[in-house]
Amino acid sequence: MLENNILFIGIDLAWSPRNLTGAAVLRGGANGAELIDHCLLGTDAAIAEYIARHAGAGPAIVAVDAPLWVPNETGRRPGEAELGQAFARYQAGAHPANRSRLAFDGIVRGEALVAGLAELGFVHAAEVVAGAPVRQVIEVFPHPAMVALFSLDRTLKYKARPRRGADLRLSEWRRYQNYLDALAAADPPLHGQAALTAQDVAALRGRRLKDYEDQVDALMCAYIALYAFRWGAARCRSFGTFEDGYIFTPVPEGMWP
Repeated sequence: MLENNILFIGIDLAWSPRNLTGAAVLRGGANGAELIDHCLLGTDAAIAEYIARHAGAGPAIVAVDAPLWVPNETGRRPGEAELGQAFARYQAGAHPANRSRLAFDGIVRGEALVAGLAELGFVHAAEVVAGAPVRQVIEVFPHPAMVALFSLDRTLKYKARPRRGADLRLSEWRRYQNYLDALAAADPPLHGQAALTAQDVAALRGRRLKDYEDQVDALMCAYIALYAFRWGAARCRSFGTFEDGYIFTPVPEGMWP
């Protein structure tokens, strides 16, 4: 059936085209999905080709962890401000996005990706309609999504940051992997992630660890797309506005309509 052959594609888009981008693809529908591919990609053309190859001409939701529309030259977008206020207690605020910070040669990479996907029939929209078999691209942010999906008191501290020790990061990585494994029993369920989450993070260093992180975060983005397809506005929300810049994410039960 059509509803079981929808693609949910997660893209952890590197802000600079000099860095690699994580990608992950789920196939399924509102009753659940399976991880069928994950990899690292380089150029904008390679990212678009990857999406086109997996999505074909069928329905697909592409969830991108990167600003997809940045009208402001400086400061931050309303979406970052609203999300930061809503998720302050969880330490899940977003970095400010503006053109002076994100543009390379005058081009914001997320905007270029949206333009390229438009040529493939993907519509950029700030909301996902539950159960609608669309071709859509949407901006997401894994940290508040993890808070909502994993019922966290604060975000997971697995990323490299100043004064964040290796022991804490390793412990948080194991929690992250366990939470992803537990999505097998979620609504909607995720399957096929074990080969990725079984990685011994303690054996990774430097570039290898960052490459792994980018692919796991892409899986998280893909699951956000699946979750949005299952629940739509009942359990998800877009912060900010499409015109001024937004961020879409699942939200905790206390924020459900």
